[in-house]
Amino acid sequence: MVRGKTQMKRIENATSRQVTFSKRRNGLLKKAFELSVLCDAEVALIIFSPRGKLYEFASCSMQETIGRYQRHLRDSQPAKDKSGEQDMQSLKEETASLIKKIEAIEAAKRKLLGENLASCSLEELQQLENQLERSVTKIRAKKNQVFNEQIKHLKEKEKQLAAENLRLTQKYGVIPKETSVDKPMEDTSPSEDTNSQISDVETDLFIGLPESRIKRICSA
Repeated sequence: MVRGKTQMKRIENATSRQVTFSKRRNGLLKKAFELSVLCDAEVALIIFSPRGKLYEFASCSMQETIGRYQRHLRDSQPAKDKSGEQDMQSLKEETASLIKKIEAIEAAKRKLLGENLASCSLEELQQLENQLERSVTKIRAKKNQVFNEQIKHLKEKEKQLAAENLRLTQKYGVIPKETSVDKPMEDTSPSEDTNSQISDVETDLFIGLPESRIKRICSA
């Protein structure tokens, strides 16, 4: 069974902490000595106790090892500076390239707006015209698409409103108007004045041949 790693933390008890320091210090000094002998390595170890006491080990001379370490730092520093200078130069070149691209894009934008055309050749003007025509074609196609979508949406809304109107009409109902069947029948018999007019007309009628009828009219 593999045990999990325990978290290392400071020993709170002062006596236990001093005992552990002494044991680990001696072990560390022993390991440093073994490393220098077995591997022929130049080892320098410096330890300060909690109370500030110095413990050290050096396979050669502590001063020589420290001097060698400092020389190594000085020799490696120019390489780091050179690498930093190279990175800075690369960033400057990239920035300059981006600035040129932005300027070219701004110039092309101004030409599309009809500005700074004096320096354009006939071929460049023709290219600008073709580009604008393609843009206008795309814009018109998009505009027609938007119009069609709006019309479709309005038709669907109209259908929804009609259906809602029908539903409300069926729900609340509509009062029908009175028809002529419900009204009483009017008296269609002729009036007295009408009868008198008819009788007058009938008295003016004559029976007989046309010649005798004419004579009777003239004698009357």
